[in-house]
Amino acid sequence: MLKIFKLAKFPSQGVPYVLLVYSALLPWQFFSTAFSEASNSLIANSNILSKVYFPRIIVPISTIIVSLIDFFISLVLLVFIMLWYDFVPQWQIVLLPLFLLFSILISMGFGLLIASLNVKYRDFRFIVPFVVQLGLYISPVGFSSGIVPEKWKMIYSLNPMVGVIDGFRWCILGGESQIYMPGFLISIAITILFLILGVMYFRKTERTFADDI
Repeated sequence: MLKIFKLAKFPSQGVPYVLLVYSALLPWQFFSTAFSEASNSLIANSNILSKVYFPRIIVPISTIIVSLIDFFISLVLLVFIMLWYDFVPQWQIVLLPLFLLFSILISMGFGLLIASLNVKYRDFRFIVPFVVQLGLYISPVGFSSGIVPEKWKMIYSLNPMVGVIDGFRWCILGGESQIYMPGFLISIAITILFLILGVMYFRKTERTFADDI
């Protein structure tokens, strides 16, 4: 994928292109892994759910925690890449945990919703890989959001991962990396909406998980 975007000659904002892409891959890889694992977690643990009672929400949340471990391993690799390119982040780096939290909430909201639907409607498991694959190409992973025309930025920001990725780049790269605030606020609103929907629907349907599984 990196070669494809390099051939397309997308601007790299004056930083090494590897850093531009990797700073976006960090949150995207976390989200895609956490979302995929959380969505399939109930079905994957159907034997436990049908035999032992415990708060079912623990199952999808545990997969997100495991994905966090992979994230921190990848973050260590980013540090080595920065050292290789002699790149020093600016003060914004201290705000990185806030955008990581944002990414966790997105993963949790969508993960809980799809996990609940997946129990009742098993075909949803085929939708998840498609959503992840499509999301990779409509999110600013291999390019900067700055190339998106101004008139489309609000619509583009309906993808909540746009705000997360832009936030990660702003924290890690600084410099010309900017956050489109109107779009970022939209991303926050969508994240909160799906988090509420995910938790509410999960709570509403969890009493029937054992029967449906």
